[in-house]
Amino acid sequence: MIIWINGSFGVGKTTIAENLKDRITNSKIYDPEKVGMFLYKTLPEKKDDFQDYELWRTINYEMLKELDKHNEVIIVPMTITNLQYYKDIVGRLQRGGIKVLHFILTADKEKIISRLNARGNSTEWAYRQVDRCVTAFQNNSFECQRIDTNNKSIVEICNYLIKTINNLL
Repeated sequence: MIIWINGSFGVGKTTIAENLKDRITNSKIYDPEKVGMFLYKTLPEKKDDFQDYELWRTINYEMLKELDKHNEVIIVPMTITNLQYYKDIVGRLQRGGIKVLHFILTADKEKIISRLNARGNSTEWAYRQVDRCVTAFQNNSFECQRIDTNNKSIVEICNYLIKTINNLL
């Protein structure tokens, strides 16, 4: 099973993923961004967003398909706002019979910027993506459960996710 944690940069995906990994037996985190950074550094054609590389979507689909064979819960903290790119990976996995639970963590723009500021290592690129992400995740085209994180602690969010995941299984 794959748990895809989506949301804006700075909304808390990685923190939630790490906490879930500690609470879900036989789980691991898979980070598609590592593939993206490798492609960006290696391929001669530079794109503003590595998700625009078709190869990024293909590699991540193939990796997740392979990882799913090992009876582990795979937690994927990854922002993906382009619905077609989402379908290229998640939709394809689901059509192949792989269980993917998709959650979008949401927050107000001000809260996201505050969280990016608190991280201290955020790039200008991440700040420039906030409006795009907030707009994309208001769109109901994504098949998912949305979780408003504005006034929730990490523990509250993880408790909700664990309960929801258990109810969906």
